[in-house]
Parts: sequence; C-alpha cells; structure tokens
Amino acid sequence: MRTGFWLLLLLVIAPAQITLAYQADLPLDTIQLPPGFEISLYADDLPGARSLALGAEGTLFIGTREYGNVYAVRDTDADNQADDYFLIATRLFAPNGVVFHDGALFVAEISRVIRFDDIETQLEQPPAPVVINNSFPEDRTHGWKYMRMGPDGLLYVPVGAPCNVCQFDADRYGVITRMNLDGSGLEVYARGVRNTVGFDWHPITEELWFTDNGRDWISDDLPPDELNRAPEPGMHFGFPYCHGGFLVDVDFGSEGDCDLYTPPAQNLGPHVASLGMCFYTGDMFPEEYHHQIFIAEHGSWNRAEPIGYRITQVRLTENEATTYEVFAEGWLQDDGNVWGRPVDVLVMPDGALLVSDDVAGAIYRISYSG
Repeated sequence: MRTGFWLLLLLVIAPAQITLAYQADLPLDTIQLPPGFEISLYADDLPGARSLALGAEGTLFIGTREYGNVYAVRDTDADNQADDYFLIATRLFAPNGVVFHDGALFVAEISRVIRFDDIETQLEQPPAPVVINNSFPEDRTHGWKYMRMGPDGLLYVPVGAPCNVCQFDADRYGVITRMNLDGSGLEVYARGVRNTVGFDWHPITEELWFTDNGRDWISDDLPPDELNRAPEPGMHFGFPYCHGGFLVDVDFGSEGDCDLYTPPAQNLGPHVASLGMCFYTGDMFPEEYHHQIFIAEHGSWNRAEPIGYRITQVRLTENEATTYEVFAEGWLQDDGNVWGRPVDVLVMPDGALLVSDDVAGAIYRISYSG
C-alpha cells in the first residue's frame, strides 16, 4: 500500500496492561473470523481513520477525531485496494462524521456541520466548505459526532453528554437530533443517550438502531454498553438515571426507576466502547448474515481486563435481538498488547464489509469466498 504517504509516529499509552502502537506491517493473520471469511488491507496511511462514507463514484471518505483531517481514497484498478489518496480538509474541529449525498460531502465537526459540494469531481482541489449549521455545543467531552442521513432524507446528528455522568439540559445534550439538509428544522429525535457514535436503519422496517456507550466508574462489569432501537421520535433511553434497562444510577438515579425508560434492544459487553454499526445489506455473505447487525467495538480504556477491540454481531429474529456474538477478533492480543481498534463498518456494493481502525490508521476489507 502507500506506506509513507502521511508520516505517522504514534505511541499511545493506555492503562498499564494495554499498549497501543502504530505499525506499518499490520498482523492481519492474527484476526480470527468464521470459516470462509478473510480480511485484507484496503487502505493504510490514514492517521486516525474513523467514520466512513461512500461516494456515488466509489470514493471512500474518511473522517477523523484528534487529527482534524478528512481523507478520500479510491480503488481505480478494481483490485480491492485503494491506490488513489486525497486530503479533503485539515485543521477541522474533530471532523468525525461524514455523509455523502447527491454529490456533496457533509462533515460533522464538534460544533457545526459543513458541506463540500460536487466533491467527487474536485478531489485534488476541494472547494471551500459551506456551513449549514453551527449551533451545536462546543464541549469536547463526547462532542465528536457520528452522522448519517435517514430514510426520511434528514441528517441525524447526536450530541453526547458533556461528562461521564451528570445532570444536563435534556434538549441540548444526551440526544440524537435531526435536521434538513440545509441545516434548518433542527429537532430532538431521541433523549437519554449518553454517547452514540454509530447508528443505522433497518433495511425493511426503516427503524433507527444505535449503539450507546455506558458510563464509567461503577465497576469493571457494569454498566453494559447498549444497542437500542428507536422506531419513533420522542423516546427516552434512560441516561443518566438508568443503564442497561436494569441498573439505577448510583449518583443520578433519583428520577424514578428503569421502568420509566425504553430498555436496550440488546445489552453489549461492559466498556467495550461500541461505536459504528450497520445492517448487512450485501449479497456476498451467506444468507444467515443478511439484515443482521455488525458492531465495531473500539475497546475498553480503563477496565482491569481489557475487552472489545473486535467486530461483534447481533442477530435479529422478527426484528428482535436474539444473540450477541463475536464475529472478528485479534486486534487485542493475549498478552494485552493492542495493535488496532475498530471504529466504523460499511457494506460495499460488492457485499464486502469495510472496517476502519484509528490506531493503525487503516481500512480493512472483510470478504467471503466460502
């Protein structure tokens, strides 16, 4: 691939039992997948690669958090590896969320959403962005934003809680909002959401499903992260008063019991940092995977025994979650070393599943050959 396109010398030290380090030669042979699946490198040299969006002409757009960059890559020779790289923007305010629609790239920074028009024809010299909404809070804590366009044609933009756990303005924080493509009509769709960095709509029912990161500092095993379903606006998912549908908060649970709030569709692992998720809508994988949910678990940062650093799957039966299991793992090694952290997942037109990794600065391609 394009080692050296952007020089990255990054050593991140997490708790003592975990070491995160960028490395050019990624040990993909350590990734364990179900029989018939394989993983390969789609793109590298993308420091901090996080959220993914696919353009109409096959351009993959990639947002970042700490780096302030937005990248684009293209596979021009159809060998399932990107060979054309572009820097769309730099020095932005945590441009995590990216959405492509009708020729334009929408980018969610912490306090605003901007738009790059006619972007796929101007990858080498991107246009100046247009600000469509700059009314979001500037809080850095849980301020980075995932963003998607819903089947209703609206942009969905979450605003996380500005804290680990606290009281806050429930119309401004701990919400999923939505707005028109021009930034007008901003409204709250869901409340009681600590920090969602991934959501998608069921391909048949068009109901919104989203991951949510649980609070810290109760215990290593509580609370769980959550996978939630929001089929209609106005639902409250419990934060900061109730976690996982059963755990009344030890500090802020005075506002009634958990029966007052919508419980998760599926509780996930504790502190796994569940981020990007998607329904599998391709044809490459076996039928048992069709319309099932893949989740990128970024991995715990303060748990005594690390957990996450993997791709999990939630299976649905009649639109109800029935199982939660590991699909791909190996970024977390048995000795506690971590060489990658999955962030987002995206189904490609050929049915392959792309996975972003902000520690390795890479995009992986998971395919099935049987």
